[in-house]
Amino acid sequence: MKNTLLLICSLVATMSIAQNRDISKLSSGGKLQPLQAIMDIRHYTINLNVDLTNKTIQGATEVSLILAKNTDTILLDLVNLLTIQKVSVNNKPVSFDHKDHKIYITGKSPFLEGKQLVKVEYGGEPPIAVRPPWLGGFTFTKDRSGNPWVAINCQKEGARIYTPTKDHPSDEPNEGVDMMITVPDTLTVSGPGLLQKVTKSKGKKTFHWKTIYPMSTYTMVFNIGKYHVATDEYTTINGNKVPIQFYILAEDSAEAKKVIALKKRDSQVLEKYFGEYPWVKEKIGICAVPNPGMEHQTNITFQNKFVYTKIGESDYSDNLFHEYAHEWWANKVTNKDWAHEWIQEGIGTYSEALIHYELGGQDAYDKIINAHKRSIRYIKPLVGGEEMSEDETYAQSDIYTKGSFFMHSLRYVIGDAIFFPTLKKLATDPQYTYDNMVTTTDVEQLFSKASDMNLKPFFDFYCRTTQQLEIVIKEVGYQKYSIKVNNAFMKLPFEVSSSEGVSKMMIDKEGITINSKTPPQVDNKGYYLKKVQSL
Repeated sequence: MKNTLLLICSLVATMSIAQNRDISKLSSGGKLQPLQAIMDIRHYTINLNVDLTNKTIQGATEVSLILAKNTDTILLDLVNLLTIQKVSVNNKPVSFDHKDHKIYITGKSPFLEGKQLVKVEYGGEPPIAVRPPWLGGFTFTKDRSGNPWVAINCQKEGARIYTPTKDHPSDEPNEGVDMMITVPDTLTVSGPGLLQKVTKSKGKKTFHWKTIYPMSTYTMVFNIGKYHVATDEYTTINGNKVPIQFYILAEDSAEAKKVIALKKRDSQVLEKYFGEYPWVKEKIGICAVPNPGMEHQTNITFQNKFVYTKIGESDYSDNLFHEYAHEWWANKVTNKDWAHEWIQEGIGTYSEALIHYELGGQDAYDKIINAHKRSIRYIKPLVGGEEMSEDETYAQSDIYTKGSFFMHSLRYVIGDAIFFPTLKKLATDPQYTYDNMVTTTDVEQLFSKASDMNLKPFFDFYCRTTQQLEIVIKEVGYQKYSIKVNNAFMKLPFEVSSSEGVSKMMIDKEGITINSKTPPQVDNKGYYLKKVQSL
């Protein structure tokens, strides 16, 4: 009986550990809990020692926040894999319950409206990444020379995988983040913002990184490696000088010069369309990692393969460029809710078409836009609702390619003279940037006002359905044809090719009739997602 009980206890413990280690269902965002809706996160201070031998972390995080009203409970997120030793609020120990990857913090009396400082002391084995960066966690590996190499990715799961946070895209730390990371003294830590100092003690080094800007918590990460720091400087479109820092593996340091040169060129293209580099008070950062790159703010990651394609005569890395475009579209312009993730991913992807145009002309632009179009799967709408988790939105690729093609279509409908200045306004106006997050409605209203058109039906069709325009061309008489859009939602401009040449015509559900000696063709250049039926 005793042995049976011991076996049962052992199985229960093993099952509990296995359940806790499975973070596959964790997903950032979703419906904002009432206890978190009353919190405004102001600042994070993260102080951790990383034990690379045992693959553990140990330390504390301080969360500065403002409560909108009195509450009995402060609610933060932290993965169950990590063990909490102590929690204090305003330097006084309090009670806590750590369950379901959340920390329920309670005191002897209610926490009062206003500023609160929560400190959580914790440690343990953080989750290991399964398929980074898509299925995130810590990656503990080695470089080709056998040196330890550590990367963190957590867009899906949220920064709760290693630090207490409020893991929702609607609330960034307005006053930034301080990050003190301790590692063996043979290694280097790269992080967000600017390096304040490095302190040495007993075979260890502590790197203090600081950013003063708000940032999405999933970009609030660090990397560890045997890094060589290649440096340069970039002068922005507004004349500000910003340091460039490339944390490249020491064994690859010869590759740094070319990557930095591409980064400068890419900066000029992105600034042309979207305004000045967003983080001029800190740095343009790049960090080599063993997985595909991510848009970690002021420290984007770059997979260490140094393989380039050609656009015209110029070398190009889509990995390097796409993640860098996210400094504008994700980090500066941030979706308030993961339901609107297409804004950052779609416009970030469309920026790739713009650099193709800059380097290779119209043919290069058309080629990549057509590639985006061909890859659209039409499985889910770009916007599937509101208050959605990252998983719910990301679980289909159309936020990238359909989002990009949507920008291409919008550009055609309202014209370059309105489209490009309005896109730059979205990327530069304080109403949409830094502390202020955006939704699809915000973007629609901005473009509607700029174009003096009601673009809501256009946005709804592209973003909230999986439909394509259904165009019917029908011969209705001798050399006479009707052209209708059966599911039209507004009048739209179309290029119509006939025996008389190419004309731009406004077409809706009522359609138009034209004379032509040959069957007409509609939208040959492919500005729309459409199906064409000839009768």
